[in-house]
Amino acid sequence: MKKLVLAIFLISIIMSCNQDTNKWVVDVYETSAAGKKMSKVTEANNAEKTVKISIDTSIKYQTITGIGGSFTESSAYLLNKLGKENRQKILQAYFGDDGARYSLTRTHMNSCDFSLSNYSYTLNKDKELKDFSIAEDMDDLIPMIKDAIAISSDGFKIISSPWTAPPWMKDNNNYVGGKLLPEYYESWALFFSKYIDAYKKEGIDIWGITVENEPLGNGNNWESMHFSAEEMTDFVANHLGPSMEKNGHANVNILGYDQNRDHLKDWVDVMYKDEKSSKYMDGTAIHWYASTYEVFPEVLQYAHNKAPGKYLIETEGCVDAEIPHWQEDEWYWSKEATDWGWDWAPEKEKPLHPKYVPVYRYARDIIGCLNNWVDGWVDWNMVLDKQGGPNWFKNWCLAPVIVDPEEDEVYFTPMYYAMSHFSKYIRPGSQRIDMKMDNEEVLATAVQNPDGSIAIAVLNENEYPLKIQIELDTFTKEVTIDASAIQTIVLKEKS
Repeated sequence: MKKLVLAIFLISIIMSCNQDTNKWVVDVYETSAAGKKMSKVTEANNAEKTVKISIDTSIKYQTITGIGGSFTESSAYLLNKLGKENRQKILQAYFGDDGARYSLTRTHMNSCDFSLSNYSYTLNKDKELKDFSIAEDMDDLIPMIKDAIAISSDGFKIISSPWTAPPWMKDNNNYVGGKLLPEYYESWALFFSKYIDAYKKEGIDIWGITVENEPLGNGNNWESMHFSAEEMTDFVANHLGPSMEKNGHANVNILGYDQNRDHLKDWVDVMYKDEKSSKYMDGTAIHWYASTYEVFPEVLQYAHNKAPGKYLIETEGCVDAEIPHWQEDEWYWSKEATDWGWDWAPEKEKPLHPKYVPVYRYARDIIGCLNNWVDGWVDWNMVLDKQGGPNWFKNWCLAPVIVDPEEDEVYFTPMYYAMSHFSKYIRPGSQRIDMKMDNEEVLATAVQNPDGSIAIAVLNENEYPLKIQIELDTFTKEVTIDASAIQTIVLKEKS
């Protein structure tokens, strides 16, 4: 009898293991310097080295808010200059079920550098903002957002950011630089609610706002307005937060800071100093321009630990200070790009700004951010032209999609596919899960989506392929990643 019980027990264990071994269907998608573009990989190539990635779904970290890019007047204007077919092609590529499925986006309140000109929604010196109007956005920006909403099956969140208050509210009466005058704190707080209401009337819901784009800012370039951490925190605690609550917008998330990670620690210390300072702060927004390679993991960890229940979202990053390379994929995989810091960073900070590979910079930063508690990641312009504009300040940059409106041509750069590896398969509501690797040959992150599927994003910067051995409980799967490649490995339970 004991032998029979033992035999039944052993058979049940074997059956359980077999069930687990056969539980998952694995799909592999790859983009590589050799020419793959989100290509489905079905065969394993030869590779001498192996990286073992062990996944533990029982250990979970942050919940992902979303991944995507930004609606700017420049992008929207260019879409309207294209033929209907290419306009739709681009929107489908970003928001369609077969495209990148962007889930978190950003746009600007009033004008920014990627606008065609300086403008404000309220031009008259009136504290009640009776002339408030979003008419400037009606030709290009709002139609682009509406069309994206119509295409997106799952919908997407929108974060709105001002670059500056109208000049008449500032101490220098200028779009560029200066500070908000205390006598207009209440009017500027009201401005946000009027904006949210105006967009709501157009059928566009605003999920969140940042208080000010790059409050450390600049005083001689594009639209800007300066805040210290103490000034911004005071404005939110005593003016913006109460005004939003009073006007029925308590559900709209307020994100503080909105600039580079190198100063993040100082800002979160002030923002989350006590209950009063943090009451209306729903999270922190960050940018990537402090370095072309450094993610600042310790600083991100510090910010999370300072306010573990708050959002930590990367709201802007792009390949700046470059003119696009048209139909030249190899450039985007080459270590040739420079950024603003290559020329302009203080000498002691120049080591943070070496030349870099654009595709790697995107993948490295997204993986590094996700692995250090960042819950959302937003690229800058979705579409730019062959000059890297239009941009009224001539601050040329790159975008994942480049267009030639005169010839009605579209170029999906390798950066578009790099973004898609994350946005398409790492969905809102997913949770980062524990992942361990037995060596540092690749960078990787893993999440479990709301539907139970697991997405593992892997970056191989080496000039040789690697075997990737995935282990999850008793399930094992081996795949190969090409040299110089991004790969997304998707595990779905068999139905």
